[in-house]
Amino acid sequence: MDEPRHHHANRSGLARLADLGGRTAVVTGGAGPLGSVVSATLADAGAHVVVVDLDEAACAETVDSLHGGGHVALAGNLLEPQGISRVVATIHEMGSCDVLVNNAAFTGTSGVPGYAVPFEEQTDEAFAMALALNLTAPFSLTRQLAPLLRSDGHGSVINVSSIYGLVGPNLALYEGTRMGNPAAYAASKGGLAQLTRYLATVLAPDIRVNAVAPGGIARGQDEAFVSRYERLTPLGRMATEDDLRGVVTWLASDAAAYVTGQVIAVDGGWTAW
Repeated sequence: MDEPRHHHANRSGLARLADLGGRTAVVTGGAGPLGSVVSATLADAGAHVVVVDLDEAACAETVDSLHGGGHVALAGNLLEPQGISRVVATIHEMGSCDVLVNNAAFTGTSGVPGYAVPFEEQTDEAFAMALALNLTAPFSLTRQLAPLLRSDGHGSVINVSSIYGLVGPNLALYEGTRMGNPAAYAASKGGLAQLTRYLATVLAPDIRVNAVAPGGIARGQDEAFVSRYERLTPLGRMATEDDLRGVVTWLASDAAAYVTGQVIAVDGGWTAW
């Protein structure tokens, strides 16, 4: 009888460590495919979630879908300095930020040519815009929100990098498809991994900073690409957004209180080979 009671006590303790009740979590790109799942995950853990995204209607729709109350929809263009300033000012007015998830990413769909195309056709403008959203915005938001992240003693920053911030691209995956692998994506995600290590050092011991590096997420890609990718993945499949739920909850919570400066690949073992 003693062993089961001990087992249940441990489960209760883990649940307590993972509880985000009363904390505020800011998720950039929070209405997108991955961001909306991250927002829902943090809300399920008890956090009040601030959903930051470009589309005001999508922000509101995401907030309406979240479990619990106290969530906020905050539209802002993080490609523009005034957009970042507005987001920061609103969060400071709220007076709380315990978790910051830098998830917003450039997709090349803003009318700027030269992003996901062959290398010789990639443009300086697309490269600069990708770095602005994928790398400069996380730096700026973390810097300006640091006082709030520090104030409650639970500050956690989670940057969303990528396996292509850890390794070079395998271009054979894309042969015969219309898919591309932009240099700006790799440069910005690799920079974000290193920024994570830098921030973990300079913001310690008050704020923990970590990153997740997702593998390829299944979103209806070309069948040839999917087949090749899955053959190179030990777990035999592409990722889903749900595969990020556990690691995000862990890094956001006191369950990871002694974890900082890490870039955690969530890739089914893709980078292990």
